[in-house]
Amino acid sequence: MAAFWSMGPLTLEVPMSLFAKNRQRLAEKLQEGQVVLLQGGEDISHYDTDIQYVFRQEAYFTWMCGVKEPGCYLALDVKTKKAHLFVPHLPDEYEVWMGKLLTCDQFKKIYAVDEVHYVEDIAKVLKSLNPEKLLTLSGPNTDSGLTAKEAVFEGIDEFTVDNEILFPTIAELRVIKTPEEIEVMRYVCKVSSDAHKQVMLYAKPGLKEYQCESVFLDHCYRIGGCRHVSYTCICGSGQNAATLHYGHAAAPNSKMIQDGDLCLFDMGGNYAGYAADITCTFPANGKFTEDQKLVYEAVLFARDAVIREAKPGVLWTDMHLTANRSMLQHLKDGGLLFGNVEEMIENGVAAILQPHGLGHLIGLDVHDVGGYLPHCPPRPSGPLARLRTARRLQAGMALTIEPGCYFIDKLLDRAQSNPSQARFFNWPRVESFRGCGGVRIEDDVLITEDGVENLTFVPRTVAEIEEHMSMGANFKSI
Repeated sequence: MAAFWSMGPLTLEVPMSLFAKNRQRLAEKLQEGQVVLLQGGEDISHYDTDIQYVFRQEAYFTWMCGVKEPGCYLALDVKTKKAHLFVPHLPDEYEVWMGKLLTCDQFKKIYAVDEVHYVEDIAKVLKSLNPEKLLTLSGPNTDSGLTAKEAVFEGIDEFTVDNEILFPTIAELRVIKTPEEIEVMRYVCKVSSDAHKQVMLYAKPGLKEYQCESVFLDHCYRIGGCRHVSYTCICGSGQNAATLHYGHAAAPNSKMIQDGDLCLFDMGGNYAGYAADITCTFPANGKFTEDQKLVYEAVLFARDAVIREAKPGVLWTDMHLTANRSMLQHLKDGGLLFGNVEEMIENGVAAILQPHGLGHLIGLDVHDVGGYLPHCPPRPSGPLARLRTARRLQAGMALTIEPGCYFIDKLLDRAQSNPSQARFFNWPRVESFRGCGGVRIEDDVLITEDGVENLTFVPRTVAEIEEHMSMGANFKSI
């Protein structure tokens, strides 16, 4: 019987063949005589205590085998295509506190790998494979600046190790999703979309932001089997909606939602390691004001323009500029801006209102790898420097499309004191928007052979949002 992983009835069954296909794709890029060695993640304690963080597997390791347990290694023999999983040899006492120990044969069946050994035997097994080169993973993450953890074990000095070949090879393979990976992403995006819709029905003035967050977390876990979310939930209401990464420890989604607030909720579930990243912006009381509608539709038109034009062969930098043009034109038509849109972009006006890039690759990391690999276009300079990739789109890429418009005091003050930018703003009109926060609309999409498949299913137009919220807490009779 084929091996699957799931969180139980009504949740997606993820076939272990997904990971076997990834190993096959990798082996086809390498040479006989090479053996790949990856080290999985480790349990991490809360400082000096005996309490551990909830374990999440390292993403490259997940891509190769889908193994959930900490402390493991995986070797792939390129010549034979065989996968050797190495698991910790845990003491019998483990069963008293943590549950029954699995045998090597049981691990082999669960993860559908060719061989399973204990970690203590890693040097002996690798010697039997007699690799010309042992390929380990080491390279920079261009979003965090951190380096992937390279596999190490006692006795590795006895092998010829190459740590340069593997990183760009796997990173590039992760950029293009297989049909099996796409099915997992469709699932986690649907679960996350439904969770956002539940939040929109629950939200109303008088609640704390974190109470809305809890509804999202509950739906993703209880209904969708997503034990993890892909990042700290961003639940900004009112002025907090202009804080791009709100929700951190110093601002823990703790504001009371007020009548008249816009809520910008950026949240995504995680299933089998694969991430969703969806942002919905909606009025807390269920009805947009005319000013809120102006800004919201400017962002929506930007999203729509990208969805119309994105397809294989198009540069992501061009899509960012397409979104900028659409949003700025709508704000100009609404009386917030003056002048020529192309001159606004040249003078950095778009970056005052949207200081982040259009979106990013998504997959096993919410900001997925492959944005700036050696063969890719380099990071642009100037207003486009914040883009997480400048690549040409390809079928099989999964990305977010997330234009936004924010009224951030520090950036508005900067523009007001800069004559080359200040001349484009209708300042009396713009001043009335200070403190209102902002709008972001974020969809997870797949690039297809001829365009875009949107994996996100939430109300998006003003009419759709107001209709959906009319069934929610603001309109229920007491």
